[in-house]
Amino acid sequence: MKENYQRKLEKVLESLADRVDRPRLLLHSCCAPCSSYVLEYLNRGFDIAVYYFNPNIAPAEEFERRVAEQIRLAEALPHEGRIEVIRGEYAPELFYDAVRGHEDDPEGGERCGICFRLRLEAAAKLAAQRGDDFFTTTLTISPLKDAQRLNAIGMELAEQYGISWLPSDFKKKNGYKRSCELSAEYGLYRQDYCGCVFSQRDAMKRRAERDAVSAAAPAPLSGELAAEG
Repeated sequence: MKENYQRKLEKVLESLADRVDRPRLLLHSCCAPCSSYVLEYLNRGFDIAVYYFNPNIAPAEEFERRVAEQIRLAEALPHEGRIEVIRGEYAPELFYDAVRGHEDDPEGGERCGICFRLRLEAAAKLAAQRGDDFFTTTLTISPLKDAQRLNAIGMELAEQYGISWLPSDFKKKNGYKRSCELSAEYGLYRQDYCGCVFSQRDAMKRRAERDAVSAAAPAPLSGELAAEG
């Protein structure tokens, strides 16, 4: 039976409502668009450090573009609590070493699970070092990401590193829809692949297939024949 992690999150937020000081949250972010709603939603109750650690992203220019958008959003977004951005090291070799042998896994398969763990473990370590109260990730806002798997990894790492995991399924309650609205409002750069060369390869394949279908479709009739249809 699937856990309702949105409900679990709401219970945590309720338990913190009477706290005098603002709890500190380390938020691993995959990109500015995904973080937009999460920051809007959580900054009322937390001081947030956005940890941009994504060694899976390629090429380096893509990484730079995405991290620049993350910084721009954090500066522009209205907030009650503090929001800062911690730029993680761009170390693609960590990703390639971790997923070696899984290059041909399907999107959402074991390679993605390895990548989730790589990034969340870095976040857990940093949160523990900083003495933050919680850590979590923006990844659960994506309809293409498995919130059950992400939360299971997060809870395991929380126990390992002695830091509380903030459960989430940010796509719930129109969270993904709101992220799209905020992306449009702030003119955020959005991409059609998660960031790694393998997801980019698959995205290019999907585009080529769509283009082929469109090219093969019969041309619409014109003039009187079209009107008769």
